[in-house]
Amino acid sequence: MAVLAAGEGMARMTDGHEFDPPAAPDVDPPAAPDLETPAASDDAAPHVRDERHDPHRPPAPAPVSRHHDPARRRPSLLEQVSGAEAVFLKGEQAHHDDLESAVRYFLEFLRGFEFMQMDRPCVTVFGSSRFPEGHPYYEQARELGSHLASHGYAVMTGGGPGIMEAANRGCREAGGLSVGCNITLPHEQHPNPYLDRYMEFEHFFVRKVMLVKYSCAFVVMPGGFGTLDEVFETITLMQTEKIDSFPVVCVGGEFWRQMRSFLDRVLVRAGTISEKDLDLLHFSDSVEEACSFIRSHPRGCERGAL
Repeated sequence: MAVLAAGEGMARMTDGHEFDPPAAPDVDPPAAPDLETPAASDDAAPHVRDERHDPHRPPAPAPVSRHHDPARRRPSLLEQVSGAEAVFLKGEQAHHDDLESAVRYFLEFLRGFEFMQMDRPCVTVFGSSRFPEGHPYYEQARELGSHLASHGYAVMTGGGPGIMEAANRGCREAGGLSVGCNITLPHEQHPNPYLDRYMEFEHFFVRKVMLVKYSCAFVVMPGGFGTLDEVFETITLMQTEKIDSFPVVCVGGEFWRQMRSFLDRVLVRAGTISEKDLDLLHFSDSVEEACSFIRSHPRGCERGAL
């Protein structure tokens, strides 16, 4: 279908053809209305004040275009991402609200795809934000970040303090690429000062997809519910063959020993997981052994082995 664009004396069609527009018909302009105030009389209609010429009337405000007034502009769907997950999970919404939520997810995926473009394989390190500098787990994570960077890996964390800061710090000190991939929380978590790149996600599931898709290994340092959530969701995807197995290494010695015992003594004995499922997790007490396991794993990360 041809689309017309207005021009001076000539209209042009989008397919390149030109034509002369029809001449406007000769029509006499309508007579101007008589604005003269009628003379007062007992039989005349009540006088109506012409407010256009009333000296006591305040000037009318200038017309404001809805399309150009910043105060009236509705934020774009991308700008509405913040807080969207909590609203969506509150319960049933109107159909059009669910459609808008789906668009927000798509936009956040696009942002993540752009952010995750890297020139080297990436290892993600999980762990608690509550271990300060000087704590043995902090120093071990710092050493881990340094080892990974020296073998050619980017190191990605949640971007916050504690274990995350330590791994980013060790990577930065060794000259590697240090990345933060955070999740927006009610209590704001500021990025640590050892990041080369940083992005915040609103939706947990979008962030998890990005971490699994773009990481060639996970290293799990001591942590809480968030750390365990990442670990068990990932090995569930491996167990159900939704993704290929890749290295998931639990570093921290005694911290993980009781969990490993629980998996073996309770879950395997009850038949809720198989003996083979235990191989989805690798437990290590040393940074050197953990890095060696990642480099030798058959699935990926071989690009980073130097």
